[in-house]
Amino acid sequence: MRPSAPLLLRTLLSPESALGLRPADWDLLLRQARRGLLLTKLAVVLQPWLEHVPAGPRHHLHAALLTARRQAKLTHWEVSRIQAALQPLGVEPILLKGTAYLMADLPASQGRVFGDVDILVPKARIHDIESALLAHGWRFQDELDAYDERYYREWMHEIPPLTHEHRGSSLDVHHTILPPSARIQVNTAALFEDARELPAQPGVRVLAPVTMVLHSATHLFHEGELEKGLRDLFDLDALLRDFGRDPSFWAALVPRARTLGLSRPLFLALHYTTRWLGTPVPGDVLQASAADAPAGLALLDACYDRALMPDHASCDQALTGSARLALYVRSHWLRMPMGLLTRHLARKAWLRLQPSEPAAPA
Repeated sequence: MRPSAPLLLRTLLSPESALGLRPADWDLLLRQARRGLLLTKLAVVLQPWLEHVPAGPRHHLHAALLTARRQAKLTHWEVSRIQAALQPLGVEPILLKGTAYLMADLPASQGRVFGDVDILVPKARIHDIESALLAHGWRFQDELDAYDERYYREWMHEIPPLTHEHRGSSLDVHHTILPPSARIQVNTAALFEDARELPAQPGVRVLAPVTMVLHSATHLFHEGELEKGLRDLFDLDALLRDFGRDPSFWAALVPRARTLGLSRPLFLALHYTTRWLGTPVPGDVLQASAADAPAGLALLDACYDRALMPDHASCDQALTGSARLALYVRSHWLRMPMGLLTRHLARKAWLRLQPSEPAAPA
């Protein structure tokens, strides 16, 4: 572990070191963990030593564990409601990301908190699925103008986000995992080929292990949600360690990435999990994946080494802000052709310059 690594990362990788922390260190550790959406994971990692943690931080960690248990119960119920809404259509949604880890009871779900339920459904059925969800109480989160409506319907890989009118739960409905306008063209049909039904929840499925890793890698290194970057890197580490106990997983990983068109995100996932978390990846897999390394890797390292850390001032290095901005622009460049990207970013910049409407009088 690099001495310059943030306290949070050092503690997650060597949890016994927390026993020597001073009160000011605990305060900083909890702040970093909250900003990185890793407070619950920190609580899980520290459970063997929790009785030795000072009372103040111990209360925060206990509260995080209780919140995670409540979220798990609510998520099981929410998934059952989604399944009930789509069952009459004969559609079995594929759960994605944190919801999938939880419902499949994977080690990656331990300490993993999330705000939305994400599902993948066939694009050919998207209108029927949308109608069924609206009939069961989900509503679009925001009113969309003509531009935003077109943005979602033509250029995005999902419909506009939904919120349930009674439960307040959020639902993202995807029909593929990258925008159709993206520079990487995903073999979407192959995503559905080996999805697996959950025995404990008939009527819903999850991606097969290799495909689940590839989706997690693509989400992190293509979409650019880097305020959650370290959390997502730990997701990949947990998935690789868990699935990697089966030798057939490693044999299938690089070929499957090439079938799906996701070789570049896989390389970046293996590169940064081994670089930062010491994830045990067989040498022959690293060598095979290295054929898909991007040009300018040293520049990407300089950016990701900064931007993957928690968005807290204590984790910043020189040029961290510039690194985050560069990767934000990169994610849009990967998502859209240049003409569309220029128009889209110009519109967002123009909207930011508009004065906000005054609040209605009480």
